Amino acid sequence: MPVEVKNVVKKYGNQLALDNVSFNIDNGEVLGFLGPNGAGKTTMMRIITGIIPADSGKVLVNGVDVMEDSLRVRERIGYFPENNPLYTDMYVREYLRFVARLYDSKITRNRVGQLIEMTGLTGEQHKKIGALSKGYRQRVGLAQALVNDPDVLILDEPTGGLDPNQIVEIRSLIASAGKEKTVMLSTHIMQEVEAICDRIIIINKGVIVADDTRENITGLTGLKKQSVAVEFDSIVAQEKLLEIQGAERVTKIADKHWIIESSSDDDIRASVFDFAVANKIAVLSLQKEEKKLESIFQELTR
Repeated sequence: MPVEVKNVVKKYGNQLALDNVSFNIDNGEVLGFLGPNGAGKTTMMRIITGIIPADSGKVLVNGVDVMEDSLRVRERIGYFPENNPLYTDMYVREYLRFVARLYDSKITRNRVGQLIEMTGLTGEQHKKIGALSKGYRQRVGLAQALVNDPDVLILDEPTGGLDPNQIVEIRSLIASAGKEKTVMLSTHIMQEVEAICDRIIIINKGVIVADDTRENITGLTGLKKQSVAVEFDSIVAQEKLLEIQGAERVTKIADKHWIIESSSDDDIRASVFDFAVANKIAVLSLQKEEKKLESIFQELTR
């Protein structure tokens, strides 16, 4: 098991940042670690990487206790911190060689060259980091996190402040790295999690409130399994719509436009059509709405 977190507690003065947190991350898994600001995400990542100690509990990386042998753990972890600190007066290639020597003097120039190519920095490698755009600086940060070929990759807001095109590019790099490594990703961009994460943990006020696969996590909330937006050609009473088989909640959007929600495994659209035929009503539009991770996140953390 690459990462094992057992009953971790962390306090800052009287503030409880992490309250008895436990979870594991499996080999080759991409874990989305979500939570509102101040929920404890960055604190948990810093404890895993050995930057700060836990007050109690235990963290193991590849079976090694972080508190007992943090240097050995750091050898096998790649870390991209939220503020992406870089030496802006250094050239890109020079900086990556510097980071490589901090890990191991035997890391070759070929490895640095591979990372530059992998992260799309070939055209920028002889520029000073301070002269790079935000997107290219993020690429440098990701390259330094990968320079030691880590088993575990910890990424804290790697796409923060990027434009949509840059986000897609960095997301692609992360997805590629996730094919070979165990990845823990913290982000506020829900589409990012939906696109590349196998599993999701949501933490709120230092407590894990959800931990499941991307597909199953919707079942942990009070949200209905499915909802459809329907527009009829005439006005229909709300109580009449509740007669539709499987309908559990109906919400009026406009006089003839409704949202119908159901927990049934059967597609409720067929029942809506049957209802319309039986009542001689025409359906002008009918669209199934997919539940977004954003809605689930809001329900679990508000």
